[in-house]
Amino acid sequence: QVQMVESGGGLVQAGGSLRLSCAASRRTFRSYAMGWFRQAPGKEREFVAAVSRSGISSSYADAVKGRFTISRDDAKNTVYLEMNSLKPADTAVYYCAADPSMILPTTPTYWGQGTQVTVSS
Repeated sequence: QVQMVESGGGLVQAGGSLRLSCAASRRTFRSYAMGWFRQAPGKEREFVAAVSRSGISSSYADAVKGRFTISRDDAKNTVYLEMNSLKPADTAVYYCAADPSMILPTTPTYWGQGTQVTVSS
C-alpha cells in the first residue's frame, strides 16, 4: 500500500507557473513508477505525465509537452510536476499516481486525493 499526498495547487493567472508535489509514504518509493493525471469538470480523468521507476524515462500528454516537467526525488519520496505557461484549459483536479511497474500503466494501482489547479484568463 502506498499513500500519497499532493500539494502545491492553487489559483494562478494564465501564463503563470505552479509546482505540484506528491509525497509518498513508503520508503520503497524508488520501486514505483510515478505520474500525474488530471480531471476537469465534466470530463474524464486524463494522463498528464509519468516518470519511470528508474527515473530515466518520462512521458507527457501532447497538451502539456514543452510546458510541464515531471521529476522525482527518491531521497525525499517525492514526485514533482513543474507547470509553466499555464492555460485556462489546464484547470482541473490533479492526481498523483503510483504503480510498482517499471513504466506507469494507463490504470495505476495507487492514487492520491487530488489537488485543485485553477487557471484564470
